[in-house]
Amino acid sequence: MNLYKINKQYSIFLFFFNMFIIFTASEVIEAKEIVISYKTVICFFLVSIIGVSHGALDHTKGYVLMKVYKIQNKYFFYPIYFFCCLLVIFFWIGLPLIALILFLLVASHHFGKEDSYVGRTTKKKFINILYLLKGSLVVIAPLLFHTDETLQIFQILNVDLLPPHENFLLASLLISFIANFIIMNHTNNGGFFLLDWITILSFNVFFSPLVAFTIYFCFLHSVRHSFGLINELNRNNFKDGLNMFLKKALPLTVVTAVLFIVSVYILTNYYVLDDAILKVIFIGLASLTFPHILLEYLVDKNEK
Repeated sequence: MNLYKINKQYSIFLFFFNMFIIFTASEVIEAKEIVISYKTVICFFLVSIIGVSHGALDHTKGYVLMKVYKIQNKYFFYPIYFFCCLLVIFFWIGLPLIALILFLLVASHHFGKEDSYVGRTTKKKFINILYLLKGSLVVIAPLLFHTDETLQIFQILNVDLLPPHENFLLASLLISFIANFIIMNHTNNGGFFLLDWITILSFNVFFSPLVAFTIYFCFLHSVRHSFGLINELNRNNFKDGLNMFLKKALPLTVVTAVLFIVSVYILTNYYVLDDAILKVIFIGLASLTFPHILLEYLVDKNEK
């Protein structure tokens, strides 16, 4: 299976499909933004099912890590992983501003790094800074094009921030593009990183911050990460690898989706539905992101 070719074709498809949606939606002409009914609920289910599924093989990597650390009972992985998730949630409740800043920084680096692994990135000084700057587009773009709505989401997450200066955001956007360009020139990707960058930017121009993030997270980042996992499961046959991935990912995906739904149900006793969903989406993703990245780091370190 040619993983590079699949990722390249997918980037091209997503770019042109995105352009087609933007230029054919009547709402774009009238309001400069594509309006989606029940967007919060739709985004919630997409993130809960498609978005989190790309980390649904963490338990298999955890089993390998248990062997490395000579822990006999491989199922000991689950309480450790769950404890890390709870720790992040409690940290967010106690120190929401610091938690949000850390989440945005870690997520930006994670997005920039994972989305760059479709090419053959050479070792380069400050590569982690370049990953951070490249992935920061996911944070900068909604702040630039939908400032008020993005800050409202932060308020729902218990963080009040002043609007960033437009010139600062424009400069940050340019820096993100330069970082993406530098990474692009040190891979064999043939320039389709540029298509991804433009696609992410256009998401945030024509969609609300929540919708833009959901489309990116589910259909670009998660799908691409899943391609890599499918390739690890079966390097010769994509279809067989996909079937294996779906079977292995299903249990944790279902468990996570159920936990998300239960969390929303509980929070609706204290908040309106949309606010409860936004809290679960972003704080829930933060609680999964930190242990997911830690696991990836430990596995990668021990493989080396």
